[in-house]
Amino acid sequence: MNFEAFKEWFTMENIMTLIQEYRSFGPLPGILLPMLEAFFPFLPLVILVMANANAFGLWIGFLLSWSGASVGAIFVFLFFRKFGQQRFLHFLHKHPKVQKLMNWVEQHGFGPIFLLLCFPFTPSALVNIVAGLSKVSIAQYMLAVITGKMVMIFTISFVGYDLRALITQPIRTILVSVVIFILWYVGKRIEVRLNKSVKREHSRG
Repeated sequence: MNFEAFKEWFTMENIMTLIQEYRSFGPLPGILLPMLEAFFPFLPLVILVMANANAFGLWIGFLLSWSGASVGAIFVFLFFRKFGQQRFLHFLHKHPKVQKLMNWVEQHGFGPIFLLLCFPFTPSALVNIVAGLSKVSIAQYMLAVITGKMVMIFTISFVGYDLRALITQPIRTILVSVVIFILWYVGKRIEVRLNKSVKREHSRG
């Protein structure tokens, strides 16, 4: 199976089937799949969260997705905090965008991390890596991850927990599409504004 075929396999139907087949393992698959997304950001977190909400119910599905995604993000952060200064990762520090984002995160701490993690279509993997390489405190980062992921994952879970209604109720489908578009648009606008602020402060410095 090549990379493109692997990515295409991650449809809602396939993930739902996988979760149903491994229900005998309890909540483990519902936690592990969102956790893996932190390490492999090409995985569709939105679909994983919706699948959990449909397989386990709104609240349990939300809790499983939230805990898995948060733990995965914290693992990535801790990995780069511990090994980011090693020679095999030193090239990351030289990347101009990474340097600018590191300076921004160090100066503003909780705020930009929280905002970026509130929206499902912003580059959370990059945020986790940059935060790990920066000097932001572990407490600040963990608070931003836990609260930001809570907002984002509950929104996705609430929007997509009843997939049958998306088929049988066209108005609900339209509303869900509008909400997802708004989340995408607002997340991208915040990302653009933060990037502009980073460039302004970098030029002043």
